[in-house]
Amino acid sequence: MTVDLEQGQQQPVRARSGLRPEILIVLGLSLGQSAIYSLVTIVARLTADRPLSQQTATLNASQSARPYLDLTYQLLGIFFALIPVALALYLLSRDHSPRSLLGLDVRRPWFDVGWGVGLAAMIGLPGLGLVFVAAQLGINANLVPAALPHLWWAVPVLILSAVQNAVLEEIVVVGYLVTRLRDLGWRLPGVVAASAVLRGSYHLYQGFGAFLGNAVMGVVFALFFIRTRRVLPLVIAHTLLDVVAFVGYSLLPRDWFSWL
Repeated sequence: MTVDLEQGQQQPVRARSGLRPEILIVLGLSLGQSAIYSLVTIVARLTADRPLSQQTATLNASQSARPYLDLTYQLLGIFFALIPVALALYLLSRDHSPRSLLGLDVRRPWFDVGWGVGLAAMIGLPGLGLVFVAAQLGINANLVPAALPHLWWAVPVLILSAVQNAVLEEIVVVGYLVTRLRDLGWRLPGVVAASAVLRGSYHLYQGFGAFLGNAVMGVVFALFFIRTRRVLPLVIAHTLLDVVAFVGYSLLPRDWFSWL
């Protein structure tokens, strides 16, 4: 029998022991895997013959010189990146109701949108300052948020990519991971730290400033979710941040971003 932790009860030991491999599998298929690759990448960057500040980290790169093949690759990448989200929600559904547990319903639209916009502003503006400082200190690679060809489908794909990043990261790293660690009986500081360090780790390929900035964002988002039990405002905030970064970089003059 499984009972709800929010009622002050605990899962049976056998159920708890099954959660550890479950968490490792979900993360190994998604952002835990990204964190490992990111760690290897930053080691490679630091041991290269050029300083980190002279290297480039490219997001949303073109996958083919043939436009419609490129579009196909982009859409497939977005689709398959969301499979771990479906897995995480399916696994949570065995013990909980994911929609009500994670706050993925639309019962509080003004709350979700309002907090989403507010969190985006609270994270985004200081984040720009941190990126600038990291660039001046040489502890970040030069970031290229979008490198798609200037075709009709580029902006829609960048928006879809922003939504995919937000859904994947907020549901897996916040909603799923925080819930499962609390199911395991972890204390609040450990839960928040694990979520935040994981978020920072899979951004480490961009540099140490990106790690720090995303870890701080992870602390804020994890605490918000623990307090409100709603992940939808986090998805909205993250989507807004990435849309501004991806589409803005794609449409605005390049010299505006020379400090990245």
